[in-house]
Amino acid sequence: MRQQLRQYVAELGTENLPAYVYDLQDLREHAAAVRAALPERVQLFYAAKANSDPRLLDVLRDHVDGFEVASGGELHHIRATCPDSPIAFGGPGKTPAELEQALRAGVDRLHIESEQELHQLTGMLGERTVDVLLRVNLPIALGPVALAMGGRPSPFGLDPGHLDRCLALLADDPRIRLRGIHVHLASGLDAATHLDLAGQVLTWAREWAERHGVELSEVNLGGGMGVDYTRPDLRFDWAACGAGLRRLLEAHPNLTLRIEPGRSVTVYCGWYVTEVLDIKRSHGHPFAVLRGGTHHLRTPATKQHDQPFTVLPDDTWDRRWERPRAENEPVTLVGQLCTPKDVLADGVQVARLRVGDRIAFALAGAYAWNISHHEFLMHPAPQFHHLDHAPVLVGPHP
Repeated sequence: MRQQLRQYVAELGTENLPAYVYDLQDLREHAAAVRAALPERVQLFYAAKANSDPRLLDVLRDHVDGFEVASGGELHHIRATCPDSPIAFGGPGKTPAELEQALRAGVDRLHIESEQELHQLTGMLGERTVDVLLRVNLPIALGPVALAMGGRPSPFGLDPGHLDRCLALLADDPRIRLRGIHVHLASGLDAATHLDLAGQVLTWAREWAERHGVELSEVNLGGGMGVDYTRPDLRFDWAACGAGLRRLLEAHPNLTLRIEPGRSVTVYCGWYVTEVLDIKRSHGHPFAVLRGGTHHLRTPATKQHDQPFTVLPDDTWDRRWERPRAENEPVTLVGQLCTPKDVLADGVQVARLRVGDRIAFALAGAYAWNISHHEFLMHPAPQFHHLDHAPVLVGPHP
């Protein structure tokens, strides 16, 4: 945590908690470093599903080639926030209304997930044209990964054996221009694993294109760059990834690669800040009850991990009773919800934690507020602070 950010968080009044605090300078520097590590023929699209906060998008638009969306709502939001940025529209289960919206918006790429989706598209084009990628679920052995979207039975993409019928449909309809394929197989990958999968995908894509006489100009590798919540200071090795992609592209001189990272771009700039309301013991185990909880920060419940945190001591105590505390022992950090699943960190060793101390949860810049069940128990929403040259406070996102 930058010193400026630490001081800002420490000075937040209790009435401002819980709060998300986004370090925009950290995001700017990180996004610039990611872009600089990538070869020229690798396009960087940000997956808006990770965090669509408008202030974050405004920073990212200067460092990415475009945005990837997966719903009509995200498409509308990106068009309104970053009106001139290219947009790729992916995801299964696109409705006819969403396909029509994508055509009206002039999306840069439409990712086709099934033959049904392609049939649906041909029936609504009229005189319009559209560039598409076919998303393929390749039978590639993944090994242990955090989250698998392919390489096994999955609702995502087309089996390779189903591509021929799609190619036949495309051959009969010049309004739909096939630019290439999309293959996003897994998330939580380190750089070496990502490059190994990329090499297998490119080999398959080249052989498939040659076999079917397809002019392949683009391969989209998706995202999936890993974030290690057990080691918050360790970031995905973008330099190694960029160097490896550069080597792979040497064998494919006419090919453009596109990647769509989300979590690994914004996760580090966000902090969820709250305070300890109570410390109580149950069957000998200390529980720190925090203001807020997983209805604000659902990430640890979703990924079944302990959210990393920093304790910011508050030495003011003017009550007439002894200050509840835990010292040199494992503590479970929970929220205010009436469910035993409202756990942010389970049995984590602390040197000292007291009622009134602040907790700043790190790695809260992606898949945090935006995936949380905000209305459960109807607690107040957090505030949102954006710290740059001058901090800006905004209310809850609509």
